[in-house]
Amino acid sequence: MAAMVLVGAGTGLGVWYIGRDRESGGSPQVSAPATAVTVSAAATSDSPSASASPVPSPSAPAGYRLVHDSVGYAIAVPQGWTRREKQGEKAAVVYYDSPSDGRQLQIFRLAEATVTESLDLAENDPGYGYSREPGYQALSRRSGATWTELSYRYDDSEKGARRVVDHRFQAADGTLYAIRASGPEHLPAARVRAPLTTALTTFCPTDTTCA
Repeated sequence: MAAMVLVGAGTGLGVWYIGRDRESGGSPQVSAPATAVTVSAAATSDSPSASASPVPSPSAPAGYRLVHDSVGYAIAVPQGWTRREKQGEKAAVVYYDSPSDGRQLQIFRLAEATVTESLDLAENDPGYGYSREPGYQALSRRSGATWTELSYRYDDSEKGARRVVDHRFQAADGTLYAIRASGPEHLPAARVRAPLTTALTTFCPTDTTCA
């Protein structure tokens, strides 16, 4: 299985609506520790409400915990962040929310054939693209062979000015996912991106060997 490659430092109806919690929405494929790890379905929690139970692991950096999510993957998220889940039209959408500073991670499986098509629809569809949001401004775009990313800002009617990093990627098992990090615009960009970077380096689909 091909290893994933980490990128450095640097919401709609339709398919994109499945992740839209006002900020709905991949990522470069990323490299985990050198030792190959297989995430088994047996390690996944049996109850959806308890699906984010922490699993001690040296692969989770300080301040993070590794969880085996019932949706079908392992991922490291910040300690203390709370999980919730919504069922969209095409797939379940998982959120991890910071209890203190308004940051959020959002993870969901893509329905489109390519990450490029998916991100283009999310941004530009005339019915639900987030480029229609008040104050929308694209900040940066990056892409690789199996991933694409857009950073942008917009003005949320309830949360105020927000910064979002929308990252869409091919996971180690070939499945396409989005991981989106967001937070208040006044926070440093690196602080908003940090949970995304860690999520990418630890993301591994269930029953898949990730190198």
